[in-house]
Amino acid sequence: MSENNHPEKNGKPETRKERSSRGPYGKPAKPAGARPERSARGPYGKPAKPAGARPEQGARGPYGRPAPKRERKPGEVEGMPSRRAALKVLRAVTEEGAYASLSLDAALTGSGLSGADRRLASRLVYDTLDHLGYLDYLLAQVMAREDTDIKLRNILRLGACQILLEDRIPESAATNTCVQLCAENGMEGLKGVCNGILRNLVRKKDELKLPDPETEPEKYFSVRYSLPLWLGNRLRADWGEEEATRIASWRNTDGAVTIRRNLLKTEEEGFERILEKKIWGREKADLPDAWRITGAMDIARDADFQAGNFSIMSESSMMACLALGVRRGMQVLDCCAAPGGKTCYLSELMGDTGRVQAWDVHDHRVKLIAAQQKRLGLENIRPIVRDAARYREDLDTRMDAVLLDAPCSGLGVMAEKPDIRLRVTEESVRELTELQARLLDTVCRYVKPGGVLVYSTCSLLKAENEDQARAFLERHPEFEAEKLPETIPERFRQHEGLGLQLLPPRDGVEGFYLCRMRRKETD
Repeated sequence: MSENNHPEKNGKPETRKERSSRGPYGKPAKPAGARPERSARGPYGKPAKPAGARPEQGARGPYGRPAPKRERKPGEVEGMPSRRAALKVLRAVTEEGAYASLSLDAALTGSGLSGADRRLASRLVYDTLDHLGYLDYLLAQVMAREDTDIKLRNILRLGACQILLEDRIPESAATNTCVQLCAENGMEGLKGVCNGILRNLVRKKDELKLPDPETEPEKYFSVRYSLPLWLGNRLRADWGEEEATRIASWRNTDGAVTIRRNLLKTEEEGFERILEKKIWGREKADLPDAWRITGAMDIARDADFQAGNFSIMSESSMMACLALGVRRGMQVLDCCAAPGGKTCYLSELMGDTGRVQAWDVHDHRVKLIAAQQKRLGLENIRPIVRDAARYREDLDTRMDAVLLDAPCSGLGVMAEKPDIRLRVTEESVRELTELQARLLDTVCRYVKPGGVLVYSTCSLLKAENEDQARAFLERHPEFEAEKLPETIPERFRQHEGLGLQLLPPRDGVEGFYLCRMRRKETD
């Protein structure tokens, strides 16, 4: 395996400086200034938030007003605000099961932190969550006991992240801020314990060892990539050792976000002129009407986004819509539609004609679809609160096309959302595959003869993807698999088998699966 595909140093993750010297997908970095380095990364590996042309949103408070500047507390160790915010998020995620992105936004909104402190807090949160199993394993080698209280463990994890993975943070600063965090969180009596463990980590960090990859390959893979043992084993079984290693080690190092123009509001040349006025870095994506943007922070506040001139949408999600092959005047159903990105793209591809029914089981999520529809100025969408697992006889064989972007593990985006690995279990995957099968068996009945059903997930597990599609076709001989349309670039379609599995390190997009199936014409 090449070093580019498996970046590590002596079997350990690269430090931030070593990672920042690499470009997208582990390739050598472009010349300085071509793209922002990883330090500018925000939630999910995307650029930290500013609005369009606004150079700095970190110091802004509610309603876009300047936030009050935060003064350091008397006796406070320098660098505490960012560590305090990071710990708050880590505790919410690991102790309460919260989502990292939402918790981080809540912790930073109105915090008064400078842009630099906000970026540091974001980086510490995501780097710690990304390497949680790895950090726990190495910490255990310098601790007298492993059953440490979770509150202290999270402080130690935050310190270990800075000591082992961050090369711009002095080890003394990492240790001192963690000791003060103990005092602030009701653990005054454990300050000495925390100090001793982290200083021990500093002294012994070059002696720490991972499991032996020869004698304990499963454990090594799990610890090295901070994956639950069952998940590491499943990836290796599904994709083989080499590909699984590339999947587990892949990171979006360029921090790009994909946007697509509103097909009904802007022509291609006009949209390029809009982009030329931005301070963003940009390059054309592989899919039509899509661009990869860097250096854009808080895009949702951009005037052109709010005016509905473009949407944020991954290329993988766009491909699921293109796979449906919709045309003007069709009757289309998007079964699990919230928050509405695919629904709106389908509507635009249809020229705002025909009808797109957009279902979701939760009212508050259906309101998200309606908000997207309003922002983009679309008329042919009907957002409805409806459980797609419950059959509706009145819709039997009424739809020209049905998209089932099914509930799934989400493991295709675990590189950008590392907290997913804390929530997904073998049991939850089994429950999801059962739900996916029920949904397929129900919604396929709405497809008219000659109509198309597309099944998709943002998962990497074959049980949710290829195996699920194969089992459906065996249960429903009235359907047959079809090749994907040529609107999807050939560089992706060349990997098509029974459906198309998109792999981040190979394809440079989110992990995603899509399978196009047609209901046979009746005699």
